[in-house]
Amino acid sequence: MPKPTKIDVDLTARAIELARAGVGRVSPNPLVGCVIVSTDGTIVGEGTYIKDGTTHAEVIALEQAGERARGGTAYVSLEPHDHFGKTPPCTEALINAGIKRVVCPIEDPNPLVSGRGFERLRNAGIEVVSGILADEASRLNERFICWHRDQRPFVHLKLAMSLDGRISVNSSVSTALSGAAARARVHDLRHEHDAILVGASTAAVDNPSLTDRSGKPRRRPLARIILDNRLRLSPDSILATTTADVPTIVFTNCIDPATVARLTDRGVEVVPVEGGARNLTAVLEELYKREIQSVLVEGGTAVAGAFVEARLIDKVTFIYAPMIIGGESPSAVGGPGISSLAEALRLKDIDIVRLGDDIEMTGYPIK
Repeated sequence: MPKPTKIDVDLTARAIELARAGVGRVSPNPLVGCVIVSTDGTIVGEGTYIKDGTTHAEVIALEQAGERARGGTAYVSLEPHDHFGKTPPCTEALINAGIKRVVCPIEDPNPLVSGRGFERLRNAGIEVVSGILADEASRLNERFICWHRDQRPFVHLKLAMSLDGRISVNSSVSTALSGAAARARVHDLRHEHDAILVGASTAAVDNPSLTDRSGKPRRRPLARIILDNRLRLSPDSILATTTADVPTIVFTNCIDPATVARLTDRGVEVVPVEGGARNLTAVLEELYKREIQSVLVEGGTAVAGAFVEARLIDKVTFIYAPMIIGGESPSAVGGPGISSLAEALRLKDIDIVRLGDDIEMTGYPIK
């Protein structure tokens, strides 16, 4: 591929930026942004896909551009679809508008789309340029890509801890370690995901609400997932008494009718799982069926350890508070551990950000 021009890079970046505005509002569909540029190099249309509307980003941008799109270039953050769903194919809209060139970083991983959109455009005589800012575009749609590639939700492990890896003073006391900036960041992370997952101990000790309080618009409430084999969740807990506003799903191997009823009477959905709630593959399969594209795992120790041991993590974010707790306080990641460093879960593409006095480190497990 010839070296991309600065204009192509800049306008592809703009399409990705526009797509990002759909975070929290499109799942289980992808994030898509589009920029239309006329033959004289002027931006004449821009669009962002929002699932509550049925109009796709390309169509929104083309409608803004009107006749000025003819002979121009479309910059799209993800391959335009070429099949009839709830809307006609976006490839058809681009062709009918007289677009002569499409710049798009990556193929759509959806088998209904993958490669077919590009092929249709090329068959119509449109020049297709792909690969520009491909890594950035893939990161943006990492949850959507995992959803189709692995046929399960994208799993993001987020833990807050002291510098020595402790998550609280002891196992029976809820301890807030992070400062205000880090707490706000956590709500931004929650906003990016369809569900939040914790274990029974975290639910019992913290009595959390587990909601998205970012203040940003989202298409559907953040689903709350509890792994609770003994059904320890109290029917008087915040999670059980707020199901009218936010769904709460408990995975368990407890089938005692009376125990189940005290939660279901509150509106909690109790889902028995063969092999128990720690059968994480089965849990993720069930969430996939419910069109939950991504899950933010917030602990505690045993749950984090179980996901690490199962190698079912796609992204890791650790937020470190500038303190040392020491002693026998609970560690962030439990489980049996490893016998050699060769077995460690190593990360790549590390990003480190200052959040007030706290430090956030994010990375991706090396598969």
